[in-house]
Formats: sequence, C-alpha cells, structure tokens
Amino acid sequence: MKGRTIALDELDGTEAAALIVDGQLHDLLIDSDHPRPGTIYRAVALRPVKGQGGMFLRTPDGNAFLRQVKGLAPGDALLVQVTGFAEPGKAIPVTSRLLFKSRYAIVTPGAPGINVSRQIKDDDLRDTLLGIAHEVMEGDHGLILRSSCAAGDPDDIAEDIAAMIQLAAQVLADTSGEPETLVEGDGPHALAWREWESDEVDGTPGSFERHNVLDALEDLRSPMVALPGGGSMCIEPTRALVAIDINTGNDTSPAAGLKANMAALRELPRQLRLRGLGGQILVDPAPAPKKDRRQMEQVLRAALKQDATETILAGWTQLGLMELQRKRERMPLREVLT
Repeated sequence: MKGRTIALDELDGTEAAALIVDGQLHDLLIDSDHPRPGTIYRAVALRPVKGQGGMFLRTPDGNAFLRQVKGLAPGDALLVQVTGFAEPGKAIPVTSRLLFKSRYAIVTPGAPGINVSRQIKDDDLRDTLLGIAHEVMEGDHGLILRSSCAAGDPDDIAEDIAAMIQLAAQVLADTSGEPETLVEGDGPHALAWREWESDEVDGTPGSFERHNVLDALEDLRSPMVALPGGGSMCIEPTRALVAIDINTGNDTSPAAGLKANMAALRELPRQLRLRGLGGQILVDPAPAPKKDRRQMEQVLRAALKQDATETILAGWTQLGLMELQRKRERMPLREVLT
C-alpha cells in the first residue's frame, strides 16, 4: 500500500497515533502519565547543583533540572518548558527558552525575527508567507514559519500565528506565584496533526488493527530485528546505554559483514524512533574491515537526516564499536506497553 496514512486510536485506553508509510510503520506515539514534552510550568528555584552548572526547580509534577542558571537564586519563580522525558529516578529536563509550536508556526519569545523554513524554496511563496506574518505579528516575539505552510491555507496560517502569539502573551504575563502548570504538552493525536504530513487520516476506532499497527507492535516487543539478506540486529536497552549487536546470519560470503551492517544502519533510526530509545547508544557491527567504516558512517548519517530526533555519531571506540548520542524525546516503548 503506497502513500502516507495517519492512524489515530487507543491502546488499553491510552491515546496513541501511528504513521504508516508505504505499508510500513514509520512512527509511533503513545501517551503516558509522565509530563509531556512541551509542557510549560511556572516553577520555583530550589538549589544549585555544584559542578553541573544547573539548578533544581519545584514544579507541580516534581523536581525539574535546569541548566545555565546564571542570575537565578533559590526562591525565584520562572517559566520553564519540558524538553524530554526523565530517566527513572532523575528530575524532569526543562529549559527557560520557551517555544509555542503549532502546525504552521513557532513563536519564539526573546528571539525576535521572522524566518521561513528552508524547505520552502519558492520565492513568491516565501514573500507571501512573510507578508502574512508581518500583518499578524505583535510585540517583539520571533516567529518561524514551518514547512507545512507550503500547503496551508493563508487564512489558516494567519489564524495559527495569531493563536500562538495570544498564548505566548498569556503565559509570559503569568510569572509570579506558586508552581503551576500553565500549558499542557500536546498528546499523540495533536502531535500527529502538528508534525506529520499524510494523504489519509483514519481516526475511527480500530484503525490500528486495520492498518496492521498491532502486528508491528508485537514485533517491537522483541529485541530481534530481521534484516534483508538474512542478517539481524539485536537491540537491548540497559539502564546505562542501548546495546545493539549486528549479525550476518547464515551468509558466509566475504561481503556478508558489510551487507548486514549497511542494512542495519539504514534501519536503525526507525527502530530507535519506534522503540522510543535515546541516550548513549553502542553499536557492535558485524565483522568488516576498517576500510568499510567510512561507508558505514555515510549510510548512517543519510538515514539520520530523515529522523527528526537529534542524534550525534560520536565515532568509534578502540574495540571497534560505534558510539551515538541521541536525545531522549520519548518514553521507551517497553515502559508504555503493558
């Protein structure tokens, strides 16, 4: 089945969304009881953490941790936004640089200027979008017009910008008082509408079963991932890191290691995305000569360009393992599936 389809459904009463591309599960969002990224708090500073350049904050959902706290003293109230999910036993990661994001626009308080997504190449369209933005913008906020504006209706874009500006003004005016949740982060259905482009949206109950999402979820419960050509990779998260082992299977040809590694690295970003894995990642490739490393790096970097989560290829260890660092933007799938 060709095309892009968004399926909106529930898993055991929990809101969930799936993006299916050409019949394959491409992305998956499942809600949890943890604070959602994008949530904005009015928080109160507690104490600085020596040696880490940060400070613990008190929020309605527990302690948060903020870096770069110059000029902030215990007892001060400030606005912060959740940037990701906390590891077990750790504080919620937050930032003081707020973003008000919707389908067409991102309002950036404290960073003035109007910018259009680089993915929009048409000069006439860029001029039209800038004209809409200048008509609607108020105050000294910054604005980013997203790539989705290319297919958006001008009235919808203007309405979206105005709504985000109004929300930003309301939040920024509410800076004093006890810890409070001012804006709740978007859930899976809202995120799917905001972030994913599709040809079809199936929001009726049972959509996950109709689009084979449930079968894909069963596959994701297993650490083993079958690869084209008979190879496989095993993805095993631990408390400290995510360990990935690539195997050639029954292929004993001289190029078996390179073929398995290339297939695994092309598939790796999708698997990490669907499984909600981040942090430190170590990849143990199938046996291959050192001269193949540059080619393997190129394949991985090309695959990562298609993935929205920030992932850095740090290099190789002396034992021949690939090191990656990936932002923790989602809850691990094993923790949200029952």
